Amino acid sequence: MIKVLVTGRPGIGKTTVVKRVMEMCSRSGFRVGGMITYEVRERGRRVGFKIVDVLTGREGVLAKVGIPGMFKIGRYTVNLSDLEDVGVRAIRRALSEADIVVIDEIGPMELFSEEFKKAVKEAFNSTKPVVATIHIKADRYPLCRRIKRLPNVKLYVTNYSNRDSLPKVIFRELIESLKQTKS
Repeated sequence: MIKVLVTGRPGIGKTTVVKRVMEMCSRSGFRVGGMITYEVRERGRRVGFKIVDVLTGREGVLAKVGIPGMFKIGRYTVNLSDLEDVGVRAIRRALSEADIVVIDEIGPMELFSEEFKKAVKEAFNSTKPVVATIHIKADRYPLCRRIKRLPNVKLYVTNYSNRDSLPKVIFRELIESLKQTKS
């Protein structure tokens, strides 16, 4: 089963690409689950990221400026508790209840969590299609290097010229892969 990785520089639209793929899959009758992240802004400035379980709508704080904790990326403190309670649970729920698993994002913040890494491995070793965003500099992490080399993984680099057409390309890949599995 196909596993899709979407990468690109920060702010280029990786999450938007994945959200559009999710919408197309849902409109076509597929159940999509997993986790997606959103920026949190206050007075026009990004102050953190929230994490959302796609199937339940449950939310948590992935990272935020000024919260206590030992894991930091730049000015953000990573909230491992919500990452695992919302994000990891969402991935595992999708593996048991959804047709397609979404993971947004596999990156430095999320990789502080051993449970997150286990859930990512479970998803990429599963028989379900996966659509995930992966940090542009992910190759510095052993798990990311391993999953990028898996034989059923397709990597798409998002840029200004392809970000509007990329969701349709990925959707077609998913549908083709799902059809082959059913035949």
